Amino acid sequence: MRQLTQKLKDGRLEVIDVPVPVLSRGYVLVRNAYSVISAGTESSTLRAARKGLIGKAKERPQQARQMIDLLKQAGPFQAYRTLSKKLDSYSSLGYSCTGTIIDVGEEVCNFSIGDKVACAGSRANHSEMVVVPQNLCVKLPAHADLKQAAYNTLGSIALQGIRQADLRLGESCAVIGLGLLGQLSCLLLKAGGNKVIGIDVNPEVVNLARGAIDLASLSGEHGLSEKIDELTGGIGVDAVIITAATKSTDPINFAGQILRKKGRVVVVGDVPTGFDREPYFYQKELDLRMSCSYGPGRYDPIYEEKGIDYPLAYVRWTERRNMEMFQEFVHSRKIDITHLTTHVFGLNDAAKAYELIMGKKEPYLGILIEYDEEPSAAAKVIVNERSSSVGIGKVNIGFIGAGSYAMSHLLPNLPKESWIDRKGVMTASGLSSRSVAKRFNFEFCTSEEETILQNEAINTVFVATRHDSHSHYVIKGLENGKNVFVEKPLCLNEADLDRISGLVNTGRGKKSGNILMVGFNRRFSPLTDFVREKVGVGPMSIIYRINAGRIPADSWIQDKDVGGGRIVGEVCHFIDLVTFLNGSLPEKVQAFCMPDPAGKSDTVCINLNFQNGSIGTICYFANGPKVLPKEYLEVYRAGAVAVLRDFKEVEFFGAGKKAKKRLMFQDKGQARMVNAFINAVKNGDGSPISFEEIFAVTTATFRVLESLNSGSVRCVGVEKNESNSNLPALSN
Repeated sequence: MRQLTQKLKDGRLEVIDVPVPVLSRGYVLVRNAYSVISAGTESSTLRAARKGLIGKAKERPQQARQMIDLLKQAGPFQAYRTLSKKLDSYSSLGYSCTGTIIDVGEEVCNFSIGDKVACAGSRANHSEMVVVPQNLCVKLPAHADLKQAAYNTLGSIALQGIRQADLRLGESCAVIGLGLLGQLSCLLLKAGGNKVIGIDVNPEVVNLARGAIDLASLSGEHGLSEKIDELTGGIGVDAVIITAATKSTDPINFAGQILRKKGRVVVVGDVPTGFDREPYFYQKELDLRMSCSYGPGRYDPIYEEKGIDYPLAYVRWTERRNMEMFQEFVHSRKIDITHLTTHVFGLNDAAKAYELIMGKKEPYLGILIEYDEEPSAAAKVIVNERSSSVGIGKVNIGFIGAGSYAMSHLLPNLPKESWIDRKGVMTASGLSSRSVAKRFNFEFCTSEEETILQNEAINTVFVATRHDSHSHYVIKGLENGKNVFVEKPLCLNEADLDRISGLVNTGRGKKSGNILMVGFNRRFSPLTDFVREKVGVGPMSIIYRINAGRIPADSWIQDKDVGGGRIVGEVCHFIDLVTFLNGSLPEKVQAFCMPDPAGKSDTVCINLNFQNGSIGTICYFANGPKVLPKEYLEVYRAGAVAVLRDFKEVEFFGAGKKAKKRLMFQDKGQARMVNAFINAVKNGDGSPISFEEIFAVTTATFRVLESLNSGSVRCVGVEKNESNSNLPALSN
């Protein structure tokens, strides 16, 4: 299928072929008929992309600060790699479209193949086909006007702004900014029985609004407040909705000037809120409100991604109900928005639409992209034009999932050797798959897992998806005889761990010598080698403090069903390193956590007892400052101690001897880890991390959760035997 894309590096627009996006549980696959270009939002994105690095940094100061922090911590090479990843990637545009459902995912309710729908959100972009969650999709009548219905997102945003204004029948409202959002707001207000005053600095859009809506519309001429005072009988307007986009505080201060006492200002557009306290806001006791996009449910992953609705009795108007109401206004012709569409472009000519917006050579308002009734082939595999041809090697790689971590630490560290072939890559987004395939020179990109997992030319699979799908891909990979590298954690529950263990222990997948490895990278750091070399292996005591920092409660990592929570999702790293350092498996676990209002186990102390008598304490704290380095480790054994600081510096003290090693930049071992796995596949060796260790570490994370719930010591349950009582050092 074809999709309009933008390169963040230079803002270049291009329509490219990408695989059909993956249809997930709770989502619908829609063939687009129309999508709306939001001129304000999308032109701002395009304008920022066309700026140089300094200009980009000014537009996105928070991301610029993150890049500076990365530069200080990880060094220029990693910072450059991360920056290049962002700039070289394709990005999508658009967030409002309409079309026909051609497939539905599991657990989708009230939608069927063939339904006409209007869609919203970041996935409702300018593409022949889109995958949209069911709560961001509304069903339309069979004979609905899809061209008008395409304004779905903008209409719901306008409607939510009106709800925030809390207007009663007959009250007056001024709308500042008469672009698409302003025009839609005026239409909806008029239909709701309110007196509407439209205001804009551009006389052309003022005339358009006046002619189409029959309202009092004013341009930014002198004496404007006096005219509004006259129109309202000297009272002032009851509410002001600001839909303009500007860096000036003029709109919000002018709103204070024209409002009646105890009136309401609602900010829908992108304007600063640093209003002047005197004389209007303070003396009139004005109410300033923000309107959050489409309405309640926006930015809530439980609502948007999982499809769990809010009870109607408690949340009357959610974002989906706002969309449904807007479509009712349109379909019943309570509002007529035909005049809003000034231009329609085919997908192949979409770049001309943005030239029109950026050049402003002729008037425009609503711009639609129209899609062919017979779209291009819905290919699930796209062959990439590679920079060089590569023959079948000893290690032929398929990659599943390519998020931020994989793009920064896994894909760039794949060796560039003649005996390695990068065959295929699959991500949830067809656009992301295409970006990764092109950047990292894969033969093809796909949206079908079978194309990777059942491909006889692929013998090695990397899994770097969200945590909830790790076990699925590991099991399928082992069943198909693949070598599997999976980013931590291995799985989220013991049932899946038992299934994986059964495959490994019964030899299904060992017939072709395949390897299973989890991405426990810290044991591969050169500073970890230094600690083991100096301290040795055997009974020891370890203190490991992690200044983990806070993660919002609504993050997917905190979701027990998706990310598994921070214990399973991240603490496994630290349990593995302590296990590796002392050379034996964990035997008993006890954990304590601080009370948390959100019920999260983010600040926790974990005590571990190992089979060789070693003890370890992991202090995983989410309540520390960002300025403190993340990781600090002390290892005590036989009168000696090693102190490791954030994988940048290590000191050794013992028997009058002192040694120190310092790296210029942090090295947590990712590059050595990837190379160890690839070389093990090439040479037919066993996994660089034994399955006994992987199984024990994963089980220990589950026991931590049990201990937190019960308050008791929990046994890891790994039998002690000669093979694991004193694990040998790894040759990493």
